[in-house]
Amino acid sequence: MTSMIERYQLRYFLAVVDAGNFSRAAAQVNVTQPTLSAGIAKLEAAVGARLFLRNSKRVELTEAGARLLDHARAIEGEFHSLEAGRTLGSGPRVVRIGVISSLPLRLLKGVLTAAGHAGAAIELVEGTERDLAQRLQRGRLDVAVSLVRSDETRLSQTPLFEEGYRLAVAPFHVCAGQDEVAGEALGAETMIVRRHCEVLPQTSRYFTERGVRPRFAYRSTNDERVLALVAGGLGVTVMPDCYADADAPAWPRLEGFGLRRQVGLLHLPGAEAAFSGGELWRALHEVHPAD
Repeated sequence: MTSMIERYQLRYFLAVVDAGNFSRAAAQVNVTQPTLSAGIAKLEAAVGARLFLRNSKRVELTEAGARLLDHARAIEGEFHSLEAGRTLGSGPRVVRIGVISSLPLRLLKGVLTAAGHAGAAIELVEGTERDLAQRLQRGRLDVAVSLVRSDETRLSQTPLFEEGYRLAVAPFHVCAGQDEVAGEALGAETMIVRRHCEVLPQTSRYFTERGVRPRFAYRSTNDERVLALVAGGLGVTVMPDCYADADAPAWPRLEGFGLRRQVGLLHLPGAEAAFSGGELWRALHEVHPAD
């Protein structure tokens, strides 16, 4: 007789996948390693197949484990939904949307409008790319507007738009009227550092290779403050194109700076079921700098 799969077994399974080995997974779910191993053994007996290939350094999913993974994440996400009271009860359903810190929240205006029409309450969670991915994998977000990566295998990804980067300068800056600025011309500039910028190492390398070693006047993870300080003349910085419709700073291109990023929706497989009527889901797919 086939045994029933229990939730704790799926939690152990997901912990091993996320942690990469049994000892770290056991610590993550607050059990001993023998207890976790016993739970995984029961899960393998229930599905009738080995789920992991084990070696001295790391475990890898078998073909059966890979097939189970999407189902396990979707099931755990549903459990989190129920525990949060989002599918039962008299209040509005809460949809938890993650937003990468380097994205202006104004892009979500259409999403907030659609949420009102769909009778849903929005909970916005701002974070780094890594933080949002971890929250999604643990079922603590329904969807995230974050960066699309070709090496991401645990989450479903839907590209929304692609963009480059520009130099942000004060409207009275000598470069404000130029379409493009050479990096070498910024040797005497004071700069503002966006700590959460996903291309910060490449940006630093770009200027270093051109002999530019500026003084830094401010470091922040708050782009609204950065924009205000750039507009006031404290310094210049590099920002994604999606910020370039702000009124105060000017936005010349940076010569030879060809880095680009792709922004999209990230979610667990099957997350569409969390969105009633489809209006909110469609609005998320329409997030774009032109909004």
